[in-house]
Amino acid sequence: MMIQMESTAAPAGVVARYVTWTPAILGALAATAISSILLAFGATVGLGISSAAPTWRDASAALWLLSGLFLIIQAALSFGVGGYIAGRTSVGLAATDPAEVERRDGAHGLAAWAIAVVLGVALAALLGSATLSRTNNTGISSRTSAAEPLLSYELDRLFRAARRPPANVDLSQERAEAGRILLTSSSHSGMSSEDRGYLTQLVAANTGLAGPEAERRVDAVIASAQTAIAKSRRSSVILAFSIAAALLLGAVIAWAAAEVGGRHRDGAQLPHWMRTREHGVYRRGAA
Repeated sequence: MMIQMESTAAPAGVVARYVTWTPAILGALAATAISSILLAFGATVGLGISSAAPTWRDASAALWLLSGLFLIIQAALSFGVGGYIAGRTSVGLAATDPAEVERRDGAHGLAAWAIAVVLGVALAALLGSATLSRTNNTGISSRTSAAEPLLSYELDRLFRAARRPPANVDLSQERAEAGRILLTSSSHSGMSSEDRGYLTQLVAANTGLAGPEAERRVDAVIASAQTAIAKSRRSSVILAFSIAAALLLGAVIAWAAAEVGGRHRDGAQLPHWMRTREHGVYRRGAA
């Protein structure tokens, strides 16, 4: 059985561009869409190595590694599809060196990878700016701190009163100040004795606890905050390495997939691992 592939080579006498941006953009859009779907799926099922929720700190190292592996796999799949589409839909070169054709197809895959990365960064920046604008519009941004998402449980424990406080009591400013103090516990020198004493006074004044009991609570919360911050740093390191590895591997896969797409476009034999067990001959469509 003969399989005839239609030629997509440039007509004779017409100089084809080395990189055609339409296939590259098409592949980038496909890669971005697939990556968004897979990332949303991973976040939904809990494959997130960092989170603002207190429960994420109970995750094991295996879950962190599995989340990093998921990032790499989704990048390989999305950039592979995008690179293949870019190479498959690009215009071939007629009567030229096959190695040059493969390099040109690979360049289309690399261009699709680069555009997809830029689109992903732009989408992330857009979502981040929208979140920040909503936070600023609430009018309480000056009374919150960066510790509130990370150490929200510790702050709840710190200001937990023996009796139910009145409904009109607002501890936002005290929580923000205590959160900034707790963040200093992860420094090399640790929390200063002055800050520790002030935090004890702050807890005693807002919870009604006696001095020794407030001091014991502050010590327990400081130890818990140090553990939480250390785990957050480890997860951030894993996240950074996973993103870097996923993007670099995605560039390689996009290049290789674009070469495969170019082979499929020209009717040439696909790589051995992609061939089907059929009796037939593939013939290049290029003249």
